[in-house]
Amino acid sequence: MSDLGIELLRLKEGAQPPAKPGICWAKDTTPAVIETTTEQFVVTDEQRDAAGTVTAPATYQTKTHQRLLQDHEEVWFRAPCPQDMTVNFVATLQRALKARGLYLAPVTGMMDATTAESVRRFQAERGLDSPELSLSAAKELGIIATDVAHL
Repeated sequence: MSDLGIELLRLKEGAQPPAKPGICWAKDTTPAVIETTTEQFVVTDEQRDAAGTVTAPATYQTKTHQRLLQDHEEVWFRAPCPQDMTVNFVATLQRALKARGLYLAPVTGMMDATTAESVRRFQAERGLDSPELSLSAAKELGIIATDVAHL
């Protein structure tokens, strides 16, 4: 299983990867990661009478804190070019995802929400949480030829 996260380009906001003939890019935004902690503490202790019976319960206060662990970020990655995303190509993608148990709908050749979610699940396991198909994921699925000169 490859790590698709290592192929991400992180550019300054608004910047784009270099345009080269035959090379296409897709962009996605990674979500912010926020940690929320909740702490409960005693404001007043419980009160008991001489026999040990609780006459007034303890009171508590809850404080919640949030901390930004990672801000959202635009990431770029190589992707199949739009002209390559034909009905036959998408049908092949759906069959490859179906063979891995990630796509359960009928093979239609349409890049619909179900297909995109299946792509996202396949890629998320490999470090790229995006519904946009990456070139590396397509190669790993065996639906795009791998250039053996670059292995």
